[in-house]
Amino acid sequence: MTSLGWCMGIDHAEELKTIGYDYIECMLAPFMQESEDAFKKSLQRYLDSPLPVEAWNVLFPGDLRLVGPDVQPDRVHSYVSKAVETVARIGSSIIVFGSGRSRNVPDGWARERAEEQLLELLDKMADACSGTGVRIAIEPLNRKESNIINSVAEGVYFARAINREPIRVLADFYHMDEEQEPLETITENRDWLAHIHVADTGRLAPGTGQYPYESFMAQLKAAGYNGRISAECTLRDKERELPASLEFLRRQCNA
Repeated sequence: MTSLGWCMGIDHAEELKTIGYDYIECMLAPFMQESEDAFKKSLQRYLDSPLPVEAWNVLFPGDLRLVGPDVQPDRVHSYVSKAVETVARIGSSIIVFGSGRSRNVPDGWARERAEEQLLELLDKMADACSGTGVRIAIEPLNRKESNIINSVAEGVYFARAINREPIRVLADFYHMDEEQEPLETITENRDWLAHIHVADTGRLAPGTGQYPYESFMAQLKAAGYNGRISAECTLRDKERELPASLEFLRRQCNA
């Protein structure tokens, strides 16, 4: 059965639970960069959250380079190990790998070498996730946010090249719309999908715009997808839009 969540700070967990959401998706990098004392306090908040923290986004801080001449492999691998260990301890299942700034290919850096670096990183991520139940969902981003991995199909190219169970792909309705990627790519790559992000026109709340939700949901159903769907967007009227979007998404899932 499809679970519905929202990308928000842990402060909003109780509010989302009261409205009826199934889980919350939080940002990982800010948490991982906290001082030791602050990290321990935050960790307890996530462990005690009234709503399960089942997914995380913003895996890497923007200044931690993953591609190019300035990559520090030991620092990156240490960060990944701690992140996965922490997420697994909290009981989460998904870490979204978007992090457009970190993975951008610098000017003058060979695309082939950039791909090699990302594949090496994904392999290390798979090592870190092995036996934990945590999966990495590669997030395709539109070209305004990243110059590599801009489509679900390209994300699957990287996942397939690694071909390890913890490395999967996310389909984000907003980024797909920005890149005019055919919705049929969802069913074409059904075996690789592990997570979904949604928004609506202008990257606003689901149900407030003109995105073709009926077609999008039809593709998810045809793909046999019954996992998590997180709304990741800007709210203009939180008190009204959070419950309205939940009702809208439930209708779409059950149509």
